[in-house]
This record gives sequence, C-alpha cells and structure tokens, in this order.
Amino acid sequence: MPRKSQKAKLIFDEKQKEQLKTISQSRKAPIREVQRANILLRYSEDIPITEIENMVQVSRPTIYKWIEKALAMGIQEGLKDKYHRSKEPVITEEAKAWVINIACKKPTDFGYAAEMWTRSALAEHVKRYAPAAGHDCLKKAAKATMQRILDGHPIRPHKIAYYLERRDPDFEQKMTDILCVYKEVNVQNAATAAGEIPSIITVSVDEKPGVQAIKNIAPDIMPDTQKQSRVMRDYEYKRLGTLSILAALDLHDGHVIAQIHDRHRSSEFISLLKEMDAYYPAALVIRIILDNHSAHISKETMKYLSTRPGRFLYVHTPKHGSWLNLVETLFGKMARTFLKHIRVNSKQELKERILLGIKEINASPVVHCWNKFSFDQAF
Repeated sequence: MPRKSQKAKLIFDEKQKEQLKTISQSRKAPIREVQRANILLRYSEDIPITEIENMVQVSRPTIYKWIEKALAMGIQEGLKDKYHRSKEPVITEEAKAWVINIACKKPTDFGYAAEMWTRSALAEHVKRYAPAAGHDCLKKAAKATMQRILDGHPIRPHKIAYYLERRDPDFEQKMTDILCVYKEVNVQNAATAAGEIPSIITVSVDEKPGVQAIKNIAPDIMPDTQKQSRVMRDYEYKRLGTLSILAALDLHDGHVIAQIHDRHRSSEFISLLKEMDAYYPAALVIRIILDNHSAHISKETMKYLSTRPGRFLYVHTPKHGSWLNLVETLFGKMARTFLKHIRVNSKQELKERILLGIKEINASPVVHCWNKFSFDQAF
C-alpha cells in the first residue's frame, strides 16, 4: 500500500473545487492546465502521489512542483505558468520593424521582377541586406523566421485582395437616384397588379461582350450506365471568335429584348433602341438604366435620340457601379444556364443558340426587382 505524502493538505472551498472539476473535464483548456487541475483535485482528496502519477500520466517531480506551488501561492498560481523568458530574443524589435517595412513595399521597388513577395524571397532579401542595414541578427533568417515576424503584426504580402475604387465623385447621389427608380418601379408594379397602366416603362440595358464561340475538336461522349456517369469532353478546342449580347430587360414584366452582334458600337446600340421603340406603345416614355459606355452617349446616338424627343429617358449608373444595373442578374442567369459549357460549330450557331435561349426566357419571364434600398444594404 503506497504511503501518504507528508506534505500539508490542500483545502479548497466548494467554489474552488467546482472550478478545478470544470477545468479537469474541459476539452478546450490547455492540456497542462487540465493536468494540473487533476493533480490538485486528487491531492486534495488524499489520493497518494503514486496513484496520481498513474492517473494523470505525469512524473512525480512535476506533481510535487505544482502541489508545492499551490500550497505556497494558491490555486490560481498552481494552475498557471509564470511568465518568463529564458533568454533575450535574438531578433531585436528594430530588426523586425525593418522587415515589416520591406514587406509593406513591392519587390519591384527593390529591383526584382516579381510583383509580390513570397516568404522565401523576402527571407533571401533580408539575409542579403540585413548586415549592411545594421541588423546582424537577421543574417541567417529563414522562411519560418519571416513567417513569425509577419504573423506578429499581422502582414501577408504574399496574399492579394481586390477592392473597387470609387472614381465617380457623385457616386452616392447617382446610386440614390438608381435606387429611387427601383423603388418607383416596385410601386408601379404593385399598382399594375391592381389594374393601373404605368406611363413610364423602365428598362435595364447593358451589353455582355466577348461571348466566345468555341468548337470541340472531338465529339462529346455522353453518359453511359456501363461506362461513365458524366459527359466526357476532349480538353482541346478551337476558338471561332466572339459575339456581344445587347440586352434590354423590362423591369415590369421580365420581357427581354436582345440583339447579337460582332461588335458593340453606336450603330448596334441605336439598332437596339429602334427595336425598343417599335416594341412599346408610342404614348409611353421609355426610361433606360444604363452605364457610361461611349456608344450610349456618342454623337450618332444623340442624333437618333433627337429624332425621338421625349421618347427615351436616360438614368446612368455611376462609374464602377454597373453592379447597380439589374440587367446584370439576367446575364448571370444566362451564364448559369444556356451559355454554360456551350460548344458550337460556328459563330452563327452561337448566335442562334443565344437567341433561342432568350426566347425560352421570354416564354417564362421573371420580374427582376431590387429589394434593398438603404446605402449600406446595397453594398
């Protein structure tokens, strides 16, 4: 039978015992704290040191160390490590600041070809120039050293994130104008459901350029229950050129007027305006939400609009704000449906397939509406 320890007993109140039990059973606390809580709790229950050693799986000197610490300084000190540093850090704070300063600049600023730092490239640069900069402690710096220094701030010069610069000084005002139009359209649609006819029709217009006509080199292999579950397609293909989709989305009934062209110039845009003019009753005003593309405001376009006074009303999206145009949701729908993985044998076939897809959309139109009208929600 193991003999009992001659050390003084640890006496805890109910609150302290409950705290030790919670820590000893925790799955989130550091393992060292769980072990120490178990040691102190078992010792307070008069369990011999040998049994505690077997239960907690730590050495006797470790058990004695934490018992003595708890006896001398209390339960909290018996659980926690006292902060200490065995030796002064090799890399000084000034040296770290020098590394961070380099990491916050582009490699091209130092004569390198790369656009962004990698940790290895940063380490090589630091090792090469640190002694001359008075930081001998970095002359053997490795990739892992760079990682620790960068993590301390944190800085990640090997990563890139994109943002959109607001280059339009009137961005907020133009955005508010667009959202007011969408709000009005929603009110009009609700009134139309009650039998009223709007005097202004709002149409969202934009282009989707660069739709590629891609031809297969080898035929697709269709799914086969005995061979493969997916469509099999040869990796090689042939480019046949590109087409542009000009689309006008009616925000009241979801109808789409679209034209397919090789290019997007003033003449093509005027052609779309003429089709819209022919489609809607002559007594209505056609309000167009569109971006600042040169074809929309060219001399040729303005000349055509002057022949139809009062027929068209422009509402421009702000620069770098084309996402405010609801027709973008239509283009997204096209990209997810009939344009996805499309393969054709000619540009003409691509044009016919796109027009067929738009015809299918018009057979089951969906009204696109904007539902978030505050500035913060729109973002």
